Amino acid sequence: HVTGDIVEAVRDADLVVIATPVLSIGEVAAAVAPHLKPGATLTDVGSTKATIAEAFRAPELAKVFPIPGHPIAGTEQSGPDAGFAELFEGRWTILTPLAEREDEAYAAAVAKLSAFWRSFGAQVELMEEKHHDLVLAVVSHLPHLIAYTIVGSAADLENVTENEVIKYSASGFRDFTRIAASDPTMWRDIFVANKDAVLEMLGRFTEDLQAMSRAIRWGDADTLHAHFTRTRAIRRGIVAAGQERSE
Repeated sequence: HVTGDIVEAVRDADLVVIATPVLSIGEVAAAVAPHLKPGATLTDVGSTKATIAEAFRAPELAKVFPIPGHPIAGTEQSGPDAGFAELFEGRWTILTPLAEREDEAYAAAVAKLSAFWRSFGAQVELMEEKHHDLVLAVVSHLPHLIAYTIVGSAADLENVTENEVIKYSASGFRDFTRIAASDPTMWRDIFVANKDAVLEMLGRFTEDLQAMSRAIRWGDADTLHAHFTRTRAIRRGIVAAGQERSE
């Protein structure tokens, strides 16, 4: 049943899943810790893992099995109404078990949580939390930052009205910026929580963008063609792997 009482919600639960913006997950974990039954599994669905793993290492959670998690699924829509039955089918869920919890009971809890996600059709990968944050900075966080930025840039152009941006948006702008409609609170928290990895990837992207800028400036058609050919193949590989979400 649905309840607004967090204590009632977790009482006697075998599995507790925290699904809030990442900066609040630690607070929620601390709030529920005294009320979790021994041996329960505590996990989350946040898009960053290092700060959450730190919160899950609290002494108050030693009696349970805290396992940070991240199902990589969904669309730019948010909230319960945005869910659908096939949401996790063929998608990846990454779990980042706490390295210091090496006992058999914890390993069994990880296996059980993995089976839980697989029951929804997901594929499960185990990963170290900082490596997760670096990978997601590349494949998710940086693309969202770029999408948010280019929408803002287009809206700020003095010689192009907002109406024209909306009216003449070709598929490139429309499709590329779809993710800029994602929940602002969630993404504010992600960039604050994963600052180091995002800044590292942003620096590398900026260098690559400058290389493209030089090629365009000097009319280096060969460099442009070679780059576009390589990235086209990578993009087709992503679609072939089934990680394209059409909603």
